[in-house]
Amino acid sequence: MPNINELLLEKKQIVGQLNSMVYGSVELREKDNKQYIYVHFRQEGVLVTKYVGEYSDVLYNLVRHNTDLAKNLKKRLKEINKELKSLNYIDTQNIDEKVAINIDLARRYLVDSVFKQAMLEGVATTYSDTETIINGGKVNDMTPADISKVINLKRAWEFIMSIDLANYPTNYAVLCQINKIVEDGFSLTAGRIRSVPVQIRGSKYLPPIPFEDQVKKDIDDILNNLDGIDLAVNLVLYVMKKQLFLDGNKRTAILFANHYLISHALGLIVVPAEKVGEYKKVLVDYYEDETKKDQIASFLKENCWIKM
Repeated sequence: MPNINELLLEKKQIVGQLNSMVYGSVELREKDNKQYIYVHFRQEGVLVTKYVGEYSDVLYNLVRHNTDLAKNLKKRLKEINKELKSLNYIDTQNIDEKVAINIDLARRYLVDSVFKQAMLEGVATTYSDTETIINGGKVNDMTPADISKVINLKRAWEFIMSIDLANYPTNYAVLCQINKIVEDGFSLTAGRIRSVPVQIRGSKYLPPIPFEDQVKKDIDDILNNLDGIDLAVNLVLYVMKKQLFLDGNKRTAILFANHYLISHALGLIVVPAEKVGEYKKVLVDYYEDETKKDQIASFLKENCWIKM
């Protein structure tokens, strides 16, 4: 009979395999005489909808194959958990009561948070459509790309709201994973620091090419020398101004800071839809003039911080 360590290793491998697969209840949606594949599945008890791609027989059959494979893998997971229980193994996931309350706050604000971030990125959606997508429903007046961006934002928020991640330190690995989720399906380099120059729309500022070792050091410096909302705000501003990834930097920055806030029971940061214009102005000012940092920091704390 396998020992506890062997069972835990097998469990970790199965979970990793499931997380890397596209599977679920298949839905075909039609737009402009083309069909698009979506899948519905449950993740930590939450119904998740994910855009897969434009329909092809190969892609459709792959999803169906993965769905059958996932059923067997989940069956094996249940068996492993029973075996672990028979060996008196206890999975301890202790979480601070205040952090649990903050996670609940984030869940209650999920639709609002996703909608506001989507608006910030120019996604053509409404609050109603955003809510429908998050709940796994159909919308008929949005492009597949915009729908995918909303779904990715939902997945990224669910990622930082998970109990496992609430117990995990805010660090470079979390930052990259957030960008990978946000840019899933849009960039082949999602989750990896960019290695080419970029320009920022509406600004003359040209961010330098980032280097992984320096980025890790910079993040550690922020984490070690600041605390509270000031730390979260500095994480936002650092990721945005450095433009660490090819795309999705603003979304990634906000989510990264919110991971810190949630895990420390300090509330949330979300840019209100009615403040998007003002926010973009102070952000561009900060891009082009480092002395304007206090101005945008104050804006974030006064207008975007939802306190516990």
